[in-house]
Amino acid sequence: MSKMVGVETSMKVYPQPLGKRVAYWSVTSLLVIAIALSGIGQLMQFGGNIDLVKNLGYPLYVLTILGIWKVLGAVALVVPGLPRLKEWVHAGIFFLMTGAACSHALANDYGDYGFNLILPLSYAALNMLSWALRPSNRRLS
Repeated sequence: MSKMVGVETSMKVYPQPLGKRVAYWSVTSLLVIAIALSGIGQLMQFGGNIDLVKNLGYPLYVLTILGIWKVLGAVALVVPGLPRLKEWVHAGIFFLMTGAACSHALANDYGDYGFNLILPLSYAALNMLSWALRPSNRRLS
């Protein structure tokens, strides 16, 4: 004769206000779409990606490396769970985009109206906003 002992667990749920949830998913969706399309463009070497990389002095294989990491990062941001991985993705996007802005600035490649600096910095800002708005169940602490 066996006796089953049930273990009762409880979890505190802190519901996030609807407005903050909508803001989080709006910002995160924009970020994921921008990063994924950028990564796909780099993998397929669309547009001016080749000229852009050559102007900065990087080898062409950098496009493949960055494209793969961007697509994987975009997927990781929308997959449920994995809070530690999402933290790493946010950090990676921030470093990638600020590094891109610095690369353009140091190569004197500002583009029309400073577009080559403004675009990566706006992605970095979008990334920081997505990270700041994340729900409490996606925080590590």
